[in-house]
Amino acid sequence: MPLSPRLNRRAGSPFRARTSRHRKAALLASAVSVCLLAAAAPPEPLGVGDRLYPYLGNPGYDVASYDLSLTYPGTNEKPLQAVTTIDARATADLDRINLDFAHGTVQSVEVDGHRADFATVGEDLVVTPDHSLDEGSWTRIRVKHTSDPAAAKDEDGGWVRTTDGLAMANQADAAHLVFPCNDHPSDKAMFTFHVTAPNGYTVVANGLPAGVDRAGRSTTWTYRTRHPMATELTQVSIGRSAVLHREGPHGLPVRDVVPSADAKALEPWLAKTPDQIAWLEGKVGPYPFETYGVLMAQASTGFELETQTLSLFEKNLFTESSFPAWYKESIMVHELSHQWFGDSVSPRTWSDVWLNEGHATWYEALYAEESAQRSLENRMKAAYAASDSWRAAGGPPGRPEPPSPGQKIGIFRPNIYDGAALVLYALRQEIGRPDFERVEREWVREHRDSTATSADFVRLASTVSGRDLSGFFQGWLYGAKTPPMPGHPDWKASSPEKSGKPHRKASSPEKVGKPHRKASGPVKQGKHDRRGSGPVRSPKAGEPRTPR
Repeated sequence: MPLSPRLNRRAGSPFRARTSRHRKAALLASAVSVCLLAAAAPPEPLGVGDRLYPYLGNPGYDVASYDLSLTYPGTNEKPLQAVTTIDARATADLDRINLDFAHGTVQSVEVDGHRADFATVGEDLVVTPDHSLDEGSWTRIRVKHTSDPAAAKDEDGGWVRTTDGLAMANQADAAHLVFPCNDHPSDKAMFTFHVTAPNGYTVVANGLPAGVDRAGRSTTWTYRTRHPMATELTQVSIGRSAVLHREGPHGLPVRDVVPSADAKALEPWLAKTPDQIAWLEGKVGPYPFETYGVLMAQASTGFELETQTLSLFEKNLFTESSFPAWYKESIMVHELSHQWFGDSVSPRTWSDVWLNEGHATWYEALYAEESAQRSLENRMKAAYAASDSWRAAGGPPGRPEPPSPGQKIGIFRPNIYDGAALVLYALRQEIGRPDFERVEREWVREHRDSTATSADFVRLASTVSGRDLSGFFQGWLYGAKTPPMPGHPDWKASSPEKSGKPHRKASSPEKVGKPHRKASGPVKQGKHDRRGSGPVRSPKAGEPRTPR
């Protein structure tokens, strides 16, 4: 196994000091035998034990940084050549290192400059270096591989093909379809991207630009993050794009990436971002990253996605005139809100995802109320009526049902969107608006650039309010039935039998129960999405979109 037992070789071990010479010899022989058996054992896939994605992530190390070098061949139908370099610290004695990687050809692996053996098992790349790694030691892993933009068999997500290139959509479990990694939000790291593409293409990635080098017929673009990032939030856009620059609050650099031919038509929407950032800063505090912007891709995805510092949108959301303007703006605010809730403060486990989506939905709805007079209370009342149905279908907000095999969209049901926003509304009703707003500000300040759990949120709310709220949250986050709404004894939850199918599409964007097709990859017209319950397509004009 990768966590193979080895002798305790640390000097001064009290166990060693108490051991007789003969006992030492016996123990040494036994330990060597165990090590030989472990080394001979076949490699196996591991995970960090996430309840919803048990094979995501890997134990035994903590990644500090990724350096991704990608070479785009000039077509999105062929694999990219890639080198992924990982700097990590061992958190246990390791004889093997498991990485998540499932869609590409591994050509070679080096550990600390030495060639290493490797094998692919399940969705893991299992690396056996020529030397063991001691707990606390640092290591550098370099994997030379391909990165395939074609959809893998029975897999969606990772690269998204656009009409003129590529973008990424890695949530929740698809980053390892693009590059070898520790693909779980609990292990955030710094990122550097070097992307080489033929001249005429523009490349933009998470973070800030750190150089553009042209050599002959190709150009290499470099970007670096200044804050740690979860693998599911990585973004690389390659296309014939225009990059539009503007200034946000406090001089924040804002850059948007759009198809060059659409830059003028999309400018009125892009110009709204600085004021939206200022609005959110007024609610929860300073914007947490080094830059922000909107990537409007010419692709059929059926969703929008909060990739860190560069949110992904389907361009048609803004060019189809049948979508109400207030609705488009609220979706922009949804993804922007994620920069605080989900990106800066990331979920420790995927069961904590309600903290991402509930907050983004909350500020989406609050913005619609304040800017377009769309009643937040009416939306929450409608959500309350549907909540028991959502809980029956997808679990309560704090404990979503695991995805069914081949249907990973399952965790992104309405119970963690409007159902989770309903929890926040109930909390505001319970402790009052001033304390609620203080909880929100302190949450993003206390856990900035880190991860947090539902229990952390309960503790903070209890501290701020001055009373134990664990019982309150127990019902709202984990109960099979929706608790009574504080201040609204007249609100009634419809029984699942009477409320109809919980995933039925709403007839207009302002209604709850949006078809949250949380697909993490390209969804084409009529294609059956393995994470959903049936055929998935981009919504027709007038149907609600899917913020992620």
